[in-house]
Amino acid sequence: MIRTIGRKRAPLKLFAYAAVFSAALCGCSNNQHAEKLAPDTVSDVSLVVVHKAAEPDWLEAVGTVRAAQISQIASQSQGTIREIHTREGDLVQAGQVLATIDDAQPRAAVDQATAGLNAADKQAAAADSELSLAESTLQRYQQLFDKKSVSPQEFDEIKSRRQTVEAHRDMARAGQAQAKAALAQAQTALGYTQIQAPFAGVVTEKKIDPGSLVSPGTPVFTVENAGNYRLEVTIDENNFRLVRAGETVPVSMDSLGNVAVSGKVAQIVPAADPASRSFLVKIALPANAHLHSGLFGTARFARGQTPALMIPRAAIVQRGQLQGVYVIDANRLAQLRYVTLGKSAGERVEALSGLQDGETIVAEPGNRELGGKQIAARP
Repeated sequence: MIRTIGRKRAPLKLFAYAAVFSAALCGCSNNQHAEKLAPDTVSDVSLVVVHKAAEPDWLEAVGTVRAAQISQIASQSQGTIREIHTREGDLVQAGQVLATIDDAQPRAAVDQATAGLNAADKQAAAADSELSLAESTLQRYQQLFDKKSVSPQEFDEIKSRRQTVEAHRDMARAGQAQAKAALAQAQTALGYTQIQAPFAGVVTEKKIDPGSLVSPGTPVFTVENAGNYRLEVTIDENNFRLVRAGETVPVSMDSLGNVAVSGKVAQIVPAADPASRSFLVKIALPANAHLHSGLFGTARFARGQTPALMIPRAAIVQRGQLQGVYVIDANRLAQLRYVTLGKSAGERVEALSGLQDGETIVAEPGNRELGGKQIAARP
């Protein structure tokens, strides 16, 4: 009996020990789980409450930067390019020779025209001498005729000869003028063998090389007036009323670090594009060494005010192609919420969706990972 009772009590003791051990394990597990669920606390975080307010409403027009003065320089002579004196990016002065065309034939034409002018000058000089002699002879015969020492027929012959000599003199002078014109034409053609810059600027394109055969009208260079640029934007017909000539408008460009500069509406092309029903507006830009033709820019035209929810640009967190902000809930926990952004205004940007009026967000999260952490605001 004792042995039997002993055998029955041993399993009961083991069961009791197992229950106590299991309870102890469960207690430890619950404590560890509770510790894992306790959120980390991040202190000294700057928070901001976002509110919807009336903000200036802007019409944003995108466009391209172009030089106010651009020249497509073409050859005015036919021949072979002998030398190139400049390249893309070079600054040139007005009248500077950019390239030279072989001038053997034009120079020979100048020599020929010069010889022709010399011959015409001699003929004109001889004709002047003959006319002077004929006038002297006519004066003497006039005196004799008045004294009736010569017959009327003799006097008429002398008079006719003087008229003939005068006609020869006029023809000689006409030939002289023609020879001068031929020389000027030949010299002009010789000058065309030197391709010159029409104004001071920068060479943006070179289209020929030494040895190339060019003819009148062949494009050879593109030169633009450096330092005088305009942003050309298109405005649709519905917003054309917002643009006024001479008004100052803010312009931003990536090349300037998104810093707005003051542009001035210099020209409004009055004819609309029939395909897009839009107008071309040219905005003069201030001088800037970082400006070049072809850059992308945005001009903003004021069109009143509109309610907008603006947030600090520094609050935006980039996740791949998405943007988000850390929103603080009632338990002061930070949750990353993706938002849709709109127009910018300095260091602020409009939140089109993803945020509600009156919500609190982290103003400057930086590179910190705050999702699921408890936030202690900066005092």
